[in-house]
Amino acid sequence: MIKTNQAKSLMRNILIVGVVAILASCGYQLVTKTTDSESSKDSYQRQSMGPPPDFAAMHNIDARKAEFFDYMRDGIQNENQRILHERQQLKQIKQTLDNGDTLSKKEKVNAKLLGELYDLKINGGVVTKKWVNHMLRRVDVIPEALALSQAANESAWGTSRFARNANNFFGQWCYQSGCGLVPKQRGADMTHEVAKFSSVSQSIHRYFMNVNRNKAYQPLRHIRYERRQRGEKILSTQAALKLVQGLTNYSERGQEYVNIISSMIKHNEQYWEY
Repeated sequence: MIKTNQAKSLMRNILIVGVVAILASCGYQLVTKTTDSESSKDSYQRQSMGPPPDFAAMHNIDARKAEFFDYMRDGIQNENQRILHERQQLKQIKQTLDNGDTLSKKEKVNAKLLGELYDLKINGGVVTKKWVNHMLRRVDVIPEALALSQAANESAWGTSRFARNANNFFGQWCYQSGCGLVPKQRGADMTHEVAKFSSVSQSIHRYFMNVNRNKAYQPLRHIRYERRQRGEKILSTQAALKLVQGLTNYSERGQEYVNIISSMIKHNEQYWEY
């Protein structure tokens, strides 16, 4: 779990969400990987993970794997802790509405900010139970086993050109000229680039926001919501194996990609903490 000093720093960072800029909307693309616009602003000041180790210099596969998971785990746990805090805010708003009470000024501000952050704005400025329920489908955690497996696959265990030169560990694309690195194998009729991030922490944050906001990944969010409704665990390895079925749009490989990530989750089960 997150170390005590990390948790304290995270909570301090979360508290300033109301005074920083809100992320711009994601593009909705159904057949290819997507990412936030590079003009977007981060919604909170994340804790730096420090630069990644030189994974390419680690010739022992097991040692490289363990080091990769240890390095990435803190950033993924930080994102899940942020999301749990946001869910608690939404649950408090829901409780107020269920009680028939008027939302406090703080609750209204939190609702507005979260709605903008997750690209589900409040119509007419009136927070409704329906809106809160829709938000709770988006504002939810992602199993470590799933996020870590995708990161390992997309970054070639931290050794890819995009991981080393762009801090991009999740294969996220951008669509403005100069926003990232041009893939060497990009087709002549394609214009995308692989997004460049200022830190690995930012790459992880954008991955979480992409999965939780983008229309392409509604299937994953539906699977997660159904598990919530049945009282089943969300962060377990079993949950990861279920949620990955909703990621056929994450890669042009479709179901083949889902099968690859599923195999990685099963093969590396000894590394998962849940």
